[in-house]
Parts: sequence; structure tokens; C-alpha cells
Amino acid sequence: MGSSPVGRRAVGRIRTAIGALAVALLAAGAVAVPADPAEAAGSRGGKVVYLTFDDGPSPVYTPQILSILNRYGVHATFFELGENVAAHPSLTAQVARQGHSVQNHSWSHPDLRRLSGSSFDSQVGGTDRAIRAQTGRTPKCLRPPYGAVNGAVRSRAAALGKQVVLWSVDPADWSRPGTAAIRSRVLGNVRPGSVILLHDGGGNRSQTAAALPAILSTLKARGYSFATLC
Repeated sequence: MGSSPVGRRAVGRIRTAIGALAVALLAAGAVAVPADPAEAAGSRGGKVVYLTFDDGPSPVYTPQILSILNRYGVHATFFELGENVAAHPSLTAQVARQGHSVQNHSWSHPDLRRLSGSSFDSQVGGTDRAIRAQTGRTPKCLRPPYGAVNGAVRSRAAALGKQVVLWSVDPADWSRPGTAAIRSRVLGNVRPGSVILLHDGGGNRSQTAAALPAILSTLKARGYSFATLC
């Protein structure tokens, strides 16, 4: 069924508003991804969120988080470090086997803005190869460590066929603020299309694992569904 000119103008105004919101989020240091989360959420039924985990795989916490996700029937996107994939390859294979998306978070977590072009390519390319060896797939997305992005990072990522992916909800679980704080920061800020940043590696992630069941059960009770980003 076609749409009227008035309807198309209304959609255009909505998209313009979404673009303005994305700019505001960027200025605040939080970027909503996909570029048009509302469109992505709408195409999947409206209330969709994207759960992501950084810095794994960890032999201690990744299995715990995978078990919780499996219990709730939720799929997530894992942005993994190449050095950790190399150290724990079977965990990366397990993440993919359970239906989650495995994507690129660099090899050793540097600030990609400070690297030469060749070092950038080595960080991203080496991680691609390590992940592909365990999953059979080359990552399509890159999450720069620290969310550190500039024009060079974006252009170099694009040259390697990568979409840069950040987040819109950050409970700072890496700082271990407490299980209750992680839970409330996520649940208090989630909207349809939100990209939630959590961690399964890079340190003690027991608080993240402890907060996850309540996050998942509450969001499901609110009518949210979960999807992978890439």
C-alpha cells in the first residue's frame, strides 16, 4: 500500500528529529546505534533493545553470562578482544554456537585514534582473523575501545568494511558500582532502540552477572524483545 505526500512528510519530520537526537547524544558522549534505532525497533515490532557485552571472552564470567542469557532466551552482541579470543578460543566458539553475534573490539584495547593506519589495520584485522577462525564469520561491526572515535577511525573502519557501533545506555558496570546501581541505571534509561553497554571481560564482572537476571526479566515484563546488532 502506498503512502500519501502528507504521510511521507510526517515520516521525514520524524527522521529529522531522530537525527537531531543522535547529534545531541554524540555531544553528550553517548551514541545510539543503529543510526536509526527507532526504524530498527519498528521493523521488529516496536520495543526492541540491543544488549551488548565488551572485553571478553572471560573464562570466569562469559560462561555465567551465557548461561543467564540462555535461561531467558535472549541473544546479545559480544564485542570481543582478539587477544582474549586467542587465549580462550573455545569460548568464542560457544558464544557463536548459542546464537549470539561476535564482533570486533580490537586486539588489545588501545585508543584507536592514536594509532597509525598500519597499526589500526593490525588491531582490527588480527581480531577479525581470530574471530573468523572460531565462528566462520568475519565481524561486520567494530566497537572502538573507550568509545574513542574521530574521522580517521571512521574512515579506516569503513575501508575495512566495518560499521562503527557505540551505545546509548551505559551503567558503568566496569567501575563495579554495585549490582543495584547497574540494574537501576539500565532500567531507568532504556528506551525502544537502546543499545545497552555491559562487560563480560576486563576484570571482575560478578556484579554485572548478578544484575543481569533482573534486567532481563524486568525488560521482558515491560514488553521488550532483544535483538543482535550485527
